[in-house]
Amino acid sequence: MLSRRQFLGALGSAAALTLWPRWAWSFGQASLFELPTLVYDGPWDRRQGAQARLAWELMKRTSVEAKLEHGQVKLDAPELFATPVLYMSGDAAFPEWPEANARRLRRFLESGGFLFIDGNLESSAGFDDSVRRELERMFPDRKLATLDAGHTLFQSFYLLDGRWGRVQRKTYVEGISDDTRAFVVYSQNDVGGAWLRDNFGNWRFPAVPGGEAQREMAFRFGVNVVMYALCTTYKSDQVHIPFILKRRRR
Repeated sequence: MLSRRQFLGALGSAAALTLWPRWAWSFGQASLFELPTLVYDGPWDRRQGAQARLAWELMKRTSVEAKLEHGQVKLDAPELFATPVLYMSGDAAFPEWPEANARRLRRFLESGGFLFIDGNLESSAGFDDSVRRELERMFPDRKLATLDAGHTLFQSFYLLDGRWGRVQRKTYVEGISDDTRAFVVYSQNDVGGAWLRDNFGNWRFPAVPGGEAQREMAFRFGVNVVMYALCTTYKSDQVHIPFILKRRRR
C-alpha cells in the first residue's frame, strides 16, 4: 500500500489529476490506490466489497489507478501506517477500543492519514453513539462538526450540493479538522450500501428515495471523498475552477 506522501509525490501536482496520463503504470502495483476496511471488535464487515465498485468508478472517472481487491487493517497491525485512507463501516454499537489502539489511530490521523466513517442503516443509533465515544476519546479538543456547503470536500472532483448515500437519513456530513484539513469524515447515509453489488452483478440494496440518480450521486460523493483525502485543499485554488465548471456541466 502507498502512503499519502508517496501518493502525492507520484502525482507531482494536483493538476495531474486532470491533465496527466494515468500515473500508476510507471510505479507498479505498490502505487495503486487501496481503500482498506478498518477491522474492529464489532460489525466492521457489513459493506465488505463496496470499495471494489468505487475503485472501478474512480479509475473510470479520474486519473487514479486503484486496486479492485481491498484488504482489511486492524488498529494494532503495522499495515495501519502503510495506507493513506481507511474506510470504517458499521450498523450497531461496538465495545470501547483498547487505549493503545485508540492512540495508534490518533497518531495515524495526525500524521496525515484519513478516515471515512460510513453508518450503514437508517437506524444506527448504537453505531453512532460508539463512533462519537471513540472520536471524543481520541480528540477531546476537536469535536465532530458539520462540514458546510462550501467545504473543499464537496468540490474536490465533482461540485456537490447534497449529502449523498444509499439513504437520506441526514442532510449533512460531519468531520474533525485541524488547521489545514478534515482528517475524519463521517456520513450516516450508508454510502457504501449504494456502491455494493451482489455475486450476480445486481445492486445489493435500493437507493431510497431517489433511485439510480441518487446512487450516482453516492458514487460521486465517494470519488470526492477519495480525491479530498489524497489531495486535501488544492481545489480551493482559482486555477482549478475551469476544470470544476467543465465537470459540473457533464
